[in-house]
Amino acid sequence: MAMQPDTAQDFINLKNIPFTVDDGIAARARIGLVVLATDHSVEHEFKLVVSMPGVAVYQSRIPNSPTITPENLRAMEPHITDRTDVILPGIPLDVVAYGCTSASMIIGEERVFELIHAARPEAKATTPITAAFAAFRATGCKRIGVLTPYSDEVNQFIRSYIESKGFEVPVFGSFNQDNDNTVARISADSMRDAALQIGNHDSVDGVFVSCTSLRLAHCVADIEAALGKPVTSSNHALIWHSLRLAGINEAIDGFGELFRLPA
Repeated sequence: MAMQPDTAQDFINLKNIPFTVDDGIAARARIGLVVLATDHSVEHEFKLVVSMPGVAVYQSRIPNSPTITPENLRAMEPHITDRTDVILPGIPLDVVAYGCTSASMIIGEERVFELIHAARPEAKATTPITAAFAAFRATGCKRIGVLTPYSDEVNQFIRSYIESKGFEVPVFGSFNQDNDNTVARISADSMRDAALQIGNHDSVDGVFVSCTSLRLAHCVADIEAALGKPVTSSNHALIWHSLRLAGINEAIDGFGELFRLPA
């Protein structure tokens, strides 16, 4: 029979072991990301691109419906502040990104910023459409070919919103899907073909693929090579803009023209 230790004599309790601290995994930047409860893709694409040491992304999820309608998008507004507030409470963030393109337009960018700053006044704020506008300016695009998965009701609002900011939208295409779970499974080949169809029109300077559920970051460079024009998407632009707002300014290879540019 094995001998049982004499706990009174053999137990060793080492208290107050000395230690040092470093700057942790976010020595260069902390980025907060508010993700839709139904989103399959934005966290994956952030991880794909944000691999440099010292930059960390911290997420929370916001309640939303998988059915994409103006009413359901607007219903997220009351939750933006509290979903921002639960990201590393008490620890400063450099940037907070709200991860919904269409809701940012329906609610309004300035209103989204106000709701983020109610919880995180120290952080710079961005949204996918805010980032897209910054990307258009960085790449010199004024005439934007837009691809979305949305219904016509949402698409009409998006086109009007983009045009209200001083850009032209001469070509607009849509997969006409209103369910986020279906949108997340649209293949890269389908998006590549659609982006080329839209971008090949002489009337557009570049292509914007709208919706954080669509996965495009990994193939932007290939589409640009085939098209000869800048291409970005909601996630692609949001990642770039978040990094630039956080002071991460180095070029990142493999993700197209935008990631070689400053904000």
